[in-house]
Amino acid sequence: MINLVEKYLERNNYSQEKLEFEDLFQSHPNFPSLFAITDSLALLSIPNKVDTIPKENFNELPDSFLAVFKQSLVLVSKTLSSLVFLNVKGEKKHLTFDEFIEGWSGLVIVIEPNEIILNQKSNVHVKLLQCIVPVLLIIAISFFYNKYTFYDYFLLSTSIVGLFFSTLITQEKLGYQNELISKFCNESSNTSCTSPIKSKNRTIRKWLNYSDLPMLFFSINLLSIVLEPTNSCVLIGALSLFAIPLIVYRLWIRRLILEKWCVLCLVVASIILIQGLAWFFVTEAFNLETILFPFAYIISLIFISSFWIVIKPILENIIEGKKSIKELKKFKRNYMIFDFLLQDVPTLKGFEVLQGLTFGNKEASVQLTLILSPNSSLCHAAFKDGLDLVKKYPKKIFLNVLFNVNPFNNDNPYTIVVESLLAINDVNPDRMHEAITDWHLKQIGLKEWKIKWGVETITTKFKDEIQKQYDWCLQNKFNYSPVKIVNNKLLPSGYEINELKYFFNDFEMEREFYQLANLTQEVRA
Repeated sequence: MINLVEKYLERNNYSQEKLEFEDLFQSHPNFPSLFAITDSLALLSIPNKVDTIPKENFNELPDSFLAVFKQSLVLVSKTLSSLVFLNVKGEKKHLTFDEFIEGWSGLVIVIEPNEIILNQKSNVHVKLLQCIVPVLLIIAISFFYNKYTFYDYFLLSTSIVGLFFSTLITQEKLGYQNELISKFCNESSNTSCTSPIKSKNRTIRKWLNYSDLPMLFFSINLLSIVLEPTNSCVLIGALSLFAIPLIVYRLWIRRLILEKWCVLCLVVASIILIQGLAWFFVTEAFNLETILFPFAYIISLIFISSFWIVIKPILENIIEGKKSIKELKKFKRNYMIFDFLLQDVPTLKGFEVLQGLTFGNKEASVQLTLILSPNSSLCHAAFKDGLDLVKKYPKKIFLNVLFNVNPFNNDNPYTIVVESLLAINDVNPDRMHEAITDWHLKQIGLKEWKIKWGVETITTKFKDEIQKQYDWCLQNKFNYSPVKIVNNKLLPSGYEINELKYFFNDFEMEREFYQLANLTQEVRA
């Protein structure tokens, strides 16, 4: 399901949002529902709509959309007279409009294309180059101190290709999602890489299983060829030839048990078969000492095996850690738990009359109040998080900034910042936004800020307002900062401000419920 949505995002120029969507979707409390998809898209500020369309209006749908076909999500691509859809297994099917409409539930998910096209593949290319360049560099260096024959070049190139496909097998085993694997392995109903690779009873040792063998084999081959090609290639060819019966046996057994062919396994087996046959038909008489004392191969074997013993548990721990984090996020994003953890403000009396610095939509269902201290780094961060939410979701959240500062404390050099901000806001709120950005975000420093924004004459109006806010904080024993209040409740300590975005829909539904309840009571009265 993730692959379908990510493919749809890519088609509509949202490739950069794919990774964040995956995290939001998999950690959603309602995963893997359609609501989890649309909610995650909304959190990424991607305009989307889910609706049931009358089947007679099918032609009015865009050229590409997500739909529910025979109780399964599919990605549809329309042409003039037919369509192609991709299902969750990665299988493509060609249907006429009538054939599709017959099994279509009418439910579609449509997103608005992104008109701003960025260089979205640059990061992928950089990461790919970071992996490939060191390997190619080592191979290139080996050309200066080794003499390669045509057979050596052949084994070197096939070992590189074999290592590539073996890495894909290891990724699948470890749980890394790869769109290339999905496309390659699910061409038909008789093929699958997931089932054979992840099947049980494939462990040889705690640190080694059958899925690791191809990558270790080709890694050792590649390193030994680079170190000393002549003798290593002879041994590699012999090992490849002798390994063929075992490989054929393993593949056939897996085919009988799981009733599916592993495409990646077949590719790797084919490469080993080619290497073995090349050795059998091409290699002439060789010295027995080459096979009995393969020093370069032994060194490569020890190095690669030792490295894998160390690195594999680390990779597995990283993957398990990511899975645990996603499960914890599901728990954390449960609104019932969040609502239960919200704490009452000790005394709300007087809170509604406090006049702070405001940002966003005053009618939003989420009313966030931050009580800050002007000289706290934590308050700088809290303001940044709050303002980022407002910028990203301007219609869904309202931010009110108050201060916990004693206006009559002459020893506090930062009081002038609060006084000046309130004074500037009273005259020109737009300039206040720039002034508070210079202070909390750019952090230009007190001296420079006073020169740029300091107000020389501060009236008692603003000192009185600061005193009200200070007294209210004293009344509630808020002797710390920042204080984070959401809809008149204290934000739980285990939650960050930017995590409020997970509950926008819940807050909106809760407000609508209370509005409906109040309206019902008025009607009854």
